[in-house]
Amino acid sequence: MIPPETRERVLTKVQETVQAGYYAPDFHGKHWYEIVASHRPAIFDATTTEDFEREMNTMLVDLDSNMRLLGPNSKITARNAINASFHPVDVPNEGTRWVFQDIAPGGVAQRSGVLPADVLLTMNGALVSPPERPAFEMDRATRVEVLRGNERKQIDLDLKTPAPKYKDNPYSEPTSVTGTMTPDRIAIVKVSLFPGRIGIDFANALSQLFRDRLAGAEGLVLDLRGNPGGGIGNLRLMSLFTPRRQPVGYSLDRATAENGTPKERLPRLAKLPSKKWELIPLAIKFGSKKSVVLETEGLGPQPFHGHIVTLVNEHTTGAAEMVTLFAKENSLATIVGTKTPGRLISRTGTKVGAGYQLVFPVAAYQSWNGTRIEGRGIEPDIRVAWSFEDAQRGEDTQLDRALEVLRGK
Repeated sequence: MIPPETRERVLTKVQETVQAGYYAPDFHGKHWYEIVASHRPAIFDATTTEDFEREMNTMLVDLDSNMRLLGPNSKITARNAINASFHPVDVPNEGTRWVFQDIAPGGVAQRSGVLPADVLLTMNGALVSPPERPAFEMDRATRVEVLRGNERKQIDLDLKTPAPKYKDNPYSEPTSVTGTMTPDRIAIVKVSLFPGRIGIDFANALSQLFRDRLAGAEGLVLDLRGNPGGGIGNLRLMSLFTPRRQPVGYSLDRATAENGTPKERLPRLAKLPSKKWELIPLAIKFGSKKSVVLETEGLGPQPFHGHIVTLVNEHTTGAAEMVTLFAKENSLATIVGTKTPGRLISRTGTKVGAGYQLVFPVAAYQSWNGTRIEGRGIEPDIRVAWSFEDAQRGEDTQLDRALEVLRGK
């Protein structure tokens, strides 16, 4: 149990941090100090550490659903913890259950033997079903029971991973990018995550993939389903969509927004470094700036230009939505799948005492055309819903439709 004086320190630090650094364009005049005052009694009446954390997070969500207080044992969403997403399904004889939907290559769930359409029954012996969302504690093993067809299976999801690189966004890292080529020279590229702040390793791996295994591809299916976002390594991916340098969009922090600085005067990032030492001049140029324009790198023409399909779903967020919006607004790809949720903000984490980190928005992103994704999402050009029954048979109807588009069917 957290003593009152510690609660006071944490709450005061959270209150001051938000007042000084929080930014969201749709704040609409909410009064942060009034929100704190209204939740204060419940925070101090909480009888357990878990209750204190829950009440603190209830207060933060009252301001912005993108805010969170993370403790040493906070549970993490399935996409970040086990590299998988879930879909609610009415399962015969079981009622409404969570069903595994997106399984990232090389991730915790995939390595443990989980398959799409596996029905989640229990976690560590406890029943779990909608609307309660499955969440996992990092650096712990979780035993789940799944239903596969008519067979029940026990699977151990081992989350005993190294300490997260970024405490404001702890995650297990799957294989970030994989690719295959069909006999008719269509590249199918799965991007599961954009790891790292700058994404040097990701960008290099993506470029190498297209130089080697996918060289000469005449069509491209980019699979962003289940991708939770990440860093700005997505700039390399967007640069493969167009031969020229082209502004993608920009982020605005509170100071820049309040000053009314026009987007044309913001610093531009138009090339990702390929080596670690190149981060030094990049840091000197941008420093702690959060208001930055992203511009494609001008990589030249590709044989698949004009023949690109991007797959998205309700679990495609963050930097993956930035890619999707860029492709859609500039008519660079056909978007297939289901609507994205609209979660694209720049967040940071700061220590607030007692082992806690406050994660909160510090900048808002919008496309060069002025479109904001946050809270709106992106509608696909061709809507194709995920099918539990098809997934049980090992079929991927969304991918099949994407290939049909490229083949002109």
